Amino acid sequence: MKSLIGLLALASLALLPACSKTEAPPVDVNPFFADFGTPFQVPPFDKIKPEHYLPAFEKGMAEQKAAIEAIVSDPAAPSYDNTIVALDRSDKLLSSVNRVFGGLTSANTNDQLKSLQKEISPRLAAHRDEINLNRKLFERIKSVYENRASFTLDPEQTFVLENIYKGYVRNGAELNEADQAKLKEINQQLSKLSVQYGQNVLAETNAFQMVLDKDADLAGLSEASIASAAAAAKAAGLEGKWLFTTQKPSMLPFLQFDQNRALREKLYAGYIKRGDNDNANDNKKIVSEIVKLRLERARLLGYPTFADYTLEVRMAKNPKAVYDLLDRLWAAASKVAKREAREMQAIIDKEKGGFKLAPADWWYYAEKLRKQKYDLNDAELKPYFVLANVRDGAFWVANQLYGLTFEPLTNVPLPHPDAQAFEVKEADGSHCGVLYLDFHPRASKNAGAWCGTYRSQSRLFGKEIDPVVTMVMNFSVPSGGNPAMLTLEEVSTLFHEFGHALNNLLSDITTGTTFRSSDFSELPSQIMEHWATHPTVIKHYAKHFQTGEPIPDGLIKKIENSRLFNQGFDNVEYIAASLLDMKYHTLTEPKDLDVNAFEKAYFESIGLIPEIISRYRSTYFTHIFSGGYAAGYYGYIWSGVLDCDAFGAFEEKGLFDKATADAFRKSVLARNGTADFMKMFVDFRGREPKIDALVKDRGLY
Repeated sequence: MKSLIGLLALASLALLPACSKTEAPPVDVNPFFADFGTPFQVPPFDKIKPEHYLPAFEKGMAEQKAAIEAIVSDPAAPSYDNTIVALDRSDKLLSSVNRVFGGLTSANTNDQLKSLQKEISPRLAAHRDEINLNRKLFERIKSVYENRASFTLDPEQTFVLENIYKGYVRNGAELNEADQAKLKEINQQLSKLSVQYGQNVLAETNAFQMVLDKDADLAGLSEASIASAAAAAKAAGLEGKWLFTTQKPSMLPFLQFDQNRALREKLYAGYIKRGDNDNANDNKKIVSEIVKLRLERARLLGYPTFADYTLEVRMAKNPKAVYDLLDRLWAAASKVAKREAREMQAIIDKEKGGFKLAPADWWYYAEKLRKQKYDLNDAELKPYFVLANVRDGAFWVANQLYGLTFEPLTNVPLPHPDAQAFEVKEADGSHCGVLYLDFHPRASKNAGAWCGTYRSQSRLFGKEIDPVVTMVMNFSVPSGGNPAMLTLEEVSTLFHEFGHALNNLLSDITTGTTFRSSDFSELPSQIMEHWATHPTVIKHYAKHFQTGEPIPDGLIKKIENSRLFNQGFDNVEYIAASLLDMKYHTLTEPKDLDVNAFEKAYFESIGLIPEIISRYRSTYFTHIFSGGYAAGYYGYIWSGVLDCDAFGAFEEKGLFDKATADAFRKSVLARNGTADFMKMFVDFRGREPKIDALVKDRGLY
C-alpha cells in the first residue's frame, strides 16, 4: 500500500486497466511502457527482464515529477480534485514498476535484482524527499486541508485529506532548509542500510547447510523429513546424503524429533547466529546505525524517540500504551513458560539426561510433553494436512463467509514457475481479482510468509481497478512421491496470510491512497486463524493423503484439548521480540551500540528465562530493520486483542453467520485503510475492544 503521504512507498498502487484484453506489446518494447496485454492485466512476468527495471523506474520518476510540476503550476485555487486526486494519480508508471520489483526482490530475486535494489533504493528515497519537501505542493495541500469544510467531501476523502496533510508535516514539510537537508541525508542512509540488512539475512539463511551422511543421525525423524532432506541434498549435488537448512520446514521437524542433541544444537545455532558471524554479511553495525539514524530523524521532526514518532498515527498512540499491554501479558506469559520449562526438565531428569534444558532443546521436549499430556504430535497430524486441501479449506471458508469462488488460471504469467494463480469471483459471478499463491522455499526467496499486491483495488480514474494479490510462504515441499503436507502451525500461517489477501481482494475504495497501522492491519489476517482449526472447518478439509479419509473426531478433540499447549513459549518469545523492538526505538540519545551486549543486558533485565531465545534476535529481525514494523512488532498482539474480540461476534451469532460476515466485510475489509482504525472496529463490534477474549484464548490467566 501507499505510504502515509499517499503516493510514494515502494509498493504503491499500479494504476492499470483491470481486465482489458489487447495484443501483447512487441518483444523489443519495455513491458512497463505498454499495455500489459495479459488476462486481467496481470504483470507479464515472462517478458519482464532485469534490464527493464531501471529505465522504467527512471521514466516513472520523470513522469511523476512532471505531474507534480503541473499541480503546483495550476493557476486555479487548490481543490481536492486538482491537488489531492491529481497527486494520487501522479505515480501511475512508477507504482506499477515498484510493485513488480518489490514482489520479485522478496520472492524471486537474483544477483542483478539485488544490485539494482541497492542502486535504486537511495534514488527512490531522494525522489520521495523531493516530493515530500516540495514547499509549493505542501502549500496547496495545506490550503485544501484548511478549507476542507468548504468542499463537499465524503468520509473517505476527508480521512485521506487529513492524513495526507499530517503525513507531509510528519515527513518534514515544515522544516527549514538546513533541517530538510539533514533529513534527506538521513533518509538516504536508511534506505541503503535497510536494503543491505535484508540482503545479508537472505545470504546468511542460504549459506548455512548441515549435511549428514549417517543413518544414525536421522533417528527419530519421519520418513517425510528424511525424504525432503535427501531431495535437498540431491539438488545441491550431494546425492546419497541429507541436507538440513535454517528454513523452518527443514529446521523445525529436525528440532522436534531428531534424537541427536548435538546436531539439534548445531542447526539451531546456525539459525540464531544469522547476521552475527563477523563476516561480510554481519548485521550488528548496521543495526546500530539504523537505530541511531531513526532516532536522529525523529528528533529532527520534533519527537523524543522514534517510537513516539511512529506510534502517533497508530492505534496505540504512544509508547506507554504499548508497554502497558506488553508488560501485562509478559508477567502472565513468563509464569506459564517457567512452568512449561519445569515440566520439560522433569522429562530430561526422568530420562537421566544429565543436562539442563537449553533453547535448542525446547522443540524436542515440547513434543515429548505434548505426547505425554495429550497423546498428540505434529507427525500424527501432518498426513491430514495436505497443502492443496488446506488451501481449498481456506477458499471454502471465504465462500461460506463472503460467497467468493476461486477458479484456477492456466493462461496467466506467473511470478515464479512454482506459483499458482486463481481468478476470484463474487457470489454473482463477477470478477473480484486475481490471487497468486507461492508456497515453497528457495534460495531466491526471503524466509517467512507475507501477502502483497501487484495491483490494489481503487476507482481512482473513475473506473474499477481490480486487485492482483500474492501470498508468499515457505512451506514443506512434496517429497518421497507424497504431496506437500503442513504442520498445524503452517496451517494457521496459510489462513493468516489468506486473511490479508481477503482484505486486499474485498477492498472497496475510490482512492489509491491508503493508510496502514501494524496494530490494526493484522486484524483481518489473525481473525482467519480462528477458522483454521475450528472443528467444523478442519473436518471439511483435513483428509488423509493416502486414504482420503477425514480426520478422526478423536484427533480433532486432541487438537482442541491441546490448544493452549506451549502458549508460555509462544507468547514469551514473541513478547520478548516486541519489547526488544520497543527498547531500541525508545532510546533517547543516538549512540553507537554493542548490539549483542545491548540485547543480552535487556533480556536479562526483563527476566527472559534462559531456556527461551527471543523469536528474533537483532541481527535477523527483518520485520523491524528491513520491513515496516519498526516500533510496531507489538502490533500482532495488539491486533490479537481485536481479532479475539471480533471473532466473538461470530461465536455469538454463528460461525458463518451472513449478517456478521457482511458487517465485517463492510466495516473492516472494504474500508481497507481509509477510515479511523478504532471507528472501523466499533462500527463492526458496536463497542471498543476488550482484552478478556485474548487472555482466555491464550490461557494467560
